[in-house]
Amino acid sequence: MSGKLILDMEAMQEDFFADTALIGIVSALPHYRFCWLMNQKLDIEFAREPEQDIMVQASAKRQVYYSIYKYQMPLNGSTYTLYQLKRDKDILLPEVKQLDYLWMVQSASAEEDAQKLIQHLREIPEVQLAQVLSPERMKNLSHLIL
Repeated sequence: MSGKLILDMEAMQEDFFADTALIGIVSALPHYRFCWLMNQKLDIEFAREPEQDIMVQASAKRQVYYSIYKYQMPLNGSTYTLYQLKRDKDILLPEVKQLDYLWMVQSASAEEDAQKLIQHLREIPEVQLAQVLSPERMKNLSHLIL
């Protein structure tokens, strides 16, 4: 028996994305302004957790960091995670390169919660697009696992 352990990424993704819905968002606002606007308009409290920023090795000498913001609903335990998908010309998820942000809703009723959020997001002028995404069409979901 080999002493190596193998991480099963497929099982890890399945577990991490259980009870979740993904919302793709297009907005020209920088990430900090976008989160501030969401906090104001939707009465939530996204907070950045720099230690959880996603780092991608873009080249041998260059690392790219994508910001992560989180909010946990006080009463129902739902968790919102907002991922910055673009940093200058670098893209975290090339399969959805037209999107600027990805909002992950984790709750017992994630699909319903996502639909309600989309209705609110579409009323905000700074948001050009908000739509539910299917995780099956995402090839690089492992980049989102925190």
